[in-house]
Amino acid sequence: MSLQSNVWAIAGKWASTIAGALHSVLTVVVFLLLDLLDTVFCLIYRFIDEYLEGKRKKPCYCEKRDGNGRTTGEIQLSETMWGRRNVFRLMGARLPSKRLKLQPVDCKKSSDDCGTAAGRWSDCRCESCVSWTKNGDGRKLHVVVREPSSSAAGSGESIENVIFVHGFLASSSYWTESFGESPKPMDCLYTLQDHLETIEDSVVKPFQVKSFHIVAHSMGCIIALALAAKYSGYVNSITLVAPEEEESSLRALEKIVKKRLWPPLMFGAALMSWYEHLGRCVCFLVCRHHRAREKLLMLLTRSRNVYFMLRDLTRHTHHSAWHTMHNVICGGARCMDEFLEMVSRSGAKVFVVHGDQDPVVPLQCSVNMKRKFWDNDKQLTLDVVWNADHTSVIMGREKEFTRRLEHIWKESSGSCPPYSLQL
Repeated sequence: MSLQSNVWAIAGKWASTIAGALHSVLTVVVFLLLDLLDTVFCLIYRFIDEYLEGKRKKPCYCEKRDGNGRTTGEIQLSETMWGRRNVFRLMGARLPSKRLKLQPVDCKKSSDDCGTAAGRWSDCRCESCVSWTKNGDGRKLHVVVREPSSSAAGSGESIENVIFVHGFLASSSYWTESFGESPKPMDCLYTLQDHLETIEDSVVKPFQVKSFHIVAHSMGCIIALALAAKYSGYVNSITLVAPEEEESSLRALEKIVKKRLWPPLMFGAALMSWYEHLGRCVCFLVCRHHRAREKLLMLLTRSRNVYFMLRDLTRHTHHSAWHTMHNVICGGARCMDEFLEMVSRSGAKVFVVHGDQDPVVPLQCSVNMKRKFWDNDKQLTLDVVWNADHTSVIMGREKEFTRRLEHIWKESSGSCPPYSLQL
């Protein structure tokens, strides 16, 4: 019996090794094919853009660039946009067309270089997607404001301001039932500085916020730390859900969206992040027709609304999603330690919540973040949510998460004892 068990164990190991090898070979073949397809679609889009947009077309990032980043004013773009590995570009392949300069467009100087008046031909033309062309509010966010009830205001308890920042390919729906209809301007490179300035212009300055808490999820954690570092004297507490850690831009891209076939969600993320033109094809087929698909889903499900996470996933243009992914998630990762150091010096309390089963941002990222607050271990609190992934760390646990937030805000003011999160 023992011999038979050993034979089965050895056979199982061999089968696992062979399956792993086959998967590795298949992964190489598939992504090699995608490298080729992306190069082909680069030519196709160049031709179509030239025909439909003429001088107003926007260049792609397929050409090589020198240095570790290109500075436009005070904004440094992420090197991942042009430093992505592609076998055909590494082999020295050159596209049979004139070299395109990758100089970002400044629409304040010339409206002729800003694409069509209602966005690119491959983008959706619905009111939400082209709102940036109207009323001069292209850089203003859609802000959802929730004020305390009259009973709460008259209870005598202090009223706190809280700024919620959602993650990548999400909206304010993540925090509230109202859909976020923030514009997706073409004259924006969606850098970390751009996101920070829009929060200032849309929330901090118009509402004259002088004291506030910040709650952020995923990509929003980078923006939240940048905001906290700049307004360190205004911030009372910072709650970060599933934050990433300091990495070089290219390393962050390889770590967060590693080229792999399984699970399907990670394959889709790799396709959209590594392949500029294939990602544009997906956006053309899926995002451009999101209204028709939403109507079809509502008809099939006999519902008045589409589940907000599915709706938010497709209400983005390729331009906004592509640049946000590279300039904030990858480009912003290299600034994390600097922001953490500034927050640490300010004395603001930081609360980190992370799921132990998170496949997108591993729990180790938050563990490493806690270690960087070595001078004051009590300044950062790490709560691990067991059996939770990148989404379920909040979704499905909303009530307990809300109670935790309320306690955090009171704890930061010293009005209640420490709290242990049990989810």
